[in-house]
Amino acid sequence: MNKSRLEAFSDGVIAIIITIMVLELHIPESADWHALLELLPNFSSYILSFIYLAIYWNNHHYMIHAATRVTAGVLWANLHLLFWLSLIPFATGWMGRHHLEAVPSATYGAVLFMAGFAYWILQQQVMRAAGPHSRIAQAIGRDAKGLISVALYAAAIAFAFVNQWVSDAVYAGVAMIWLVPDRRLKPS
Repeated sequence: MNKSRLEAFSDGVIAIIITIMVLELHIPESADWHALLELLPNFSSYILSFIYLAIYWNNHHYMIHAATRVTAGVLWANLHLLFWLSLIPFATGWMGRHHLEAVPSATYGAVLFMAGFAYWILQQQVMRAAGPHSRIAQAIGRDAKGLISVALYAAAIAFAFVNQWVSDAVYAGVAMIWLVPDRRLKPS
């Protein structure tokens, strides 16, 4: 399989995930500002999840562009990532509907944790396919930023049972450190 087919498939899946998320935003029953305020937890969760999906889409694009080969390991690792990303609409909706409750917040964090871990696995497979001295292997290195993100998700999951505000702040904070696209893989 060539890179463009893998990237096109991944782009399509992420587009469907975003579509599912937006369809979960329900139109208010009344036509006043109070009705919109009631939707604020759902909308806030949607915004955060949209940002996460945009980050994954952006960094995935750069990584696949920099890849030199697509192997079976890369294909399976990519599907593993897409599986966890496909659970974001469920976790987003549950957290939005039950804002500041421990189990939905922890579940959201668990999905982010697994997506982050799956992305790391995909990076490892892409680097393995390219070789240890490849441009992509040199650019990614040990990926401290990615590993720190996964560790922060784990901490946020634990915080969900102590203080959901802290947990939500960690989720938002990790997204903020990834908002700027990963320049290590930017095409030269």
